[in-house]
Amino acid sequence: MATFSLHTCTVKQSRMVTNRLHMFFHLTAILALLYYRFSHLFHGDVPVFAWGLITISELIFTFLWLLTQPFRWRPVVWSVDPEKLPSHEDFPAIDVLICTADPQKEPVIEVMNTVLSAMALDYPPEKMAVYLSDDGGAAVTLYAMKETCSFARVWLPFCRKYGIKTRSPEAYFSSFGDDDRLLRSDDFNREEEKIKSTYQIFKRSVENCGLDDSVVHDRPPYIEVIHDTNKHEVNEDSHTKMPLLVYVSREKRPFHSHRFKAGALNALLRVSGIMSNAPYILVLDCDMYCNDPTSARQAMCFHLDPKMSPLLSYVQYPRFSTMLVRTISMMANQDQLTR
Repeated sequence: MATFSLHTCTVKQSRMVTNRLHMFFHLTAILALLYYRFSHLFHGDVPVFAWGLITISELIFTFLWLLTQPFRWRPVVWSVDPEKLPSHEDFPAIDVLICTADPQKEPVIEVMNTVLSAMALDYPPEKMAVYLSDDGGAAVTLYAMKETCSFARVWLPFCRKYGIKTRSPEAYFSSFGDDDRLLRSDDFNREEEKIKSTYQIFKRSVENCGLDDSVVHDRPPYIEVIHDTNKHEVNEDSHTKMPLLVYVSREKRPFHSHRFKAGALNALLRVSGIMSNAPYILVLDCDMYCNDPTSARQAMCFHLDPKMSPLLSYVQYPRFSTMLVRTISMMANQDQLTR
């Protein structure tokens, strides 16, 4: 094991001073306001009930404000050095867990874009497995998974060949992918047009397949391996390899209260524990995608750093909202979880 650090932590001194000054003035204003409320509540000529409700609400907001201040008291910036990681052959395996519950509330094409972005992560495909939990048990979701696997056979090589950063196709073919198209060759432009045409066909196929998109509340469990790496890796090179892709629909019965995401993740953990049993997991919600294909390797810079505490369980990335997608990457040590 290497003795050098794979990540660094830097305190932002200028922001820390600014934050603390802002906190001081904010706290002074809050204390003055609370003094005003309490002094008039007990000694002023005010309607006690209404004034008391306002005072209680402001006490609650003050408590919530205090809870957020530790993050501003000492702001830090974490940087990683993935180039120092061991070779791909020595990377630990990762299981990617994605949950969806209702295709009418969570459009299937958005879920499939999340699946595609996970499959296209810059991580050895043979060390990765992608599981989708369909808690709705809808036929359209299973059909979409099979179509996604077919489209991934052209999308993943395209991303790897040209180093595409935005690996959700819906985001890439929008304004979010403009930076990826700067100063590209004519060959790239021609190939991109073919990929875009293929994506539009894939998208229409998923959206207009005509299959039932209603949630099935009474059903047996169902598991299907959409892409089996053991059957395909012999004839695949590094550009065309794809990770293990599995569809999971856990058992649902109307007389049991098990319609929550924690139960779906527990089911995925049991399935992944039998099929791939990776020591690390990456959890994504169905409407999220990894906007940086190196996010998994960046997380490994914390988990594999010999100077990091062995008690580290989670690495979580900031969550940003946009018009089309939200992004999050969270890595958890599967050994810390109960199957």
